[in-house]
Amino acid sequence: MTQPAGEQHIGAEGGPVGVRLNQVPLDPGGSSSPGGSQPGLASSPAEKKAAAKAIEDHIEPDTKKAGEWADTETNSAVKAFEPKGGDGWVTSGALKKAHTTWGEQVRNLMNRLASEKSALRSTNNLLQNTDLGVGSGLRQISPLDGY
Repeated sequence: MTQPAGEQHIGAEGGPVGVRLNQVPLDPGGSSSPGGSQPGLASSPAEKKAAAKAIEDHIEPDTKKAGEWADTETNSAVKAFEPKGGDGWVTSGALKKAHTTWGEQVRNLMNRLASEKSALRSTNNLLQNTDLGVGSGLRQISPLDGY
């Protein structure tokens, strides 16, 4: 059963539990700023430099620190669940496997952060060089220039 657009669903407590809208949002891109860009998007060279610095000074080191803490804690948990005298928990092996997968995900995240940092730093040069290349290609010497 579908309800009309905007009609509230009433829960067991008698209060509304949500609203269902049967329409496309006015801005399907989800942006709220002019020009279709996302709010908080670094676009000037200074903002890109600051974003790259934040990745380098805070996000990368904090992520690495959190990963090292998780390594220590997980290894302690794995040891606590290891078999003793032939009896043990399946949890130990499952923790090892989950931690290996998690470690790969952290490594991928660190690689992605390094890539984003590099891209932020090189974007301004790339765009400037593209502009210069397009500009020099637009105005070629014409045979008519000699007349």
